Amino acid sequence: MDTRRLRFLLELSRLGSMRAVADVLDTTTSTVSQQIAVLAKETGVPLLEPDGRRVRLTPAGRRLAEHAVTILAAVEAARVDLDPGAEPAGVVRVAGFGLAIRRSLLPVADLLASRHPEVRLVISEHEPGEALTALLADDIDLALTYDYELAPATAGPSVAASVLWTTPWGLGVPAGDAHRVRADGTLAVFRAFSHHDWIGNSRNNADEEVVRTLASMAGFAPRFTHRADSLELVADLIAAGGGVGLLPMDRPTRPDVTVVALAGPDVLMRAYTCVRRGRDAWPPLALVLDLLRHGWSRGSGRGGGAASGPVIRAVPGLRCPGSG
Repeated sequence: MDTRRLRFLLELSRLGSMRAVADVLDTTTSTVSQQIAVLAKETGVPLLEPDGRRVRLTPAGRRLAEHAVTILAAVEAARVDLDPGAEPAGVVRVAGFGLAIRRSLLPVADLLASRHPEVRLVISEHEPGEALTALLADDIDLALTYDYELAPATAGPSVAASVLWTTPWGLGVPAGDAHRVRADGTLAVFRAFSHHDWIGNSRNNADEEVVRTLASMAGFAPRFTHRADSLELVADLIAAGGGVGLLPMDRPTRPDVTVVALAGPDVLMRAYTCVRRGRDAWPPLALVLDLLRHGWSRGSGRGGGAASGPVIRAVPGLRCPGSG
């Protein structure tokens, strides 16, 4: 069984179309079709079946693609072991939230293009739950997720997760209302805005869970009226009188919005790299993880928009609860 043909099959299982495989592997769709047809003859089972005008993998094809991950990873590992200077090669599929993509992944993509051109990234923006679902379905190789210390996430036993960085968050309020805070401490800040409307995240409940927890400790139930993924939109809603909401402390915002520090208890976001257990030995993925963990990052914020800020405190060895 030719490992080159296994790569064609694996990329088809990942990318979903022969044209996409041809683009990634710099060949033609007819070559992709021919190589997979030869692979089917070698294995003696149909690997593809019609799906409208396209094709999809048969159950046997999907099983072989799963084996291909292990086989190709073992081949790559053996090649690197015999030749430590060998260049990793392959397509790494990544899904993550906007902050991690802009701040940590895009600098890695730039570095790969200049120093490791045989390793390519396919990037999708997803909230943590969506990214983990895709990871468990083997639709991606790497998920960039986040949680808060006050709202820890559970990734599951089949996922290995490591903290990439942490960053403090505060409460975004209209600049003209910042004078309401007359005492130090998170609970005092929350009480000062207990009668305001609150802004949450539309696709992930971690922010609301943090707000509800702190509001309960402060003696009230928050009233959520708006929900948004983009930090720019959260700030715009705050400035327009739509309420108050969590925003990062280390990221510039609008001049008519003030981010009030929250301390005691602190509100810390934790960003994670998540992979399926045993997959991080695959050389292209191992390279990407190594670059991410060694601080190739820029910008800040949960959602859209580039920004700059201070170096974020690293927490070595910390893992998502439940992820081992």
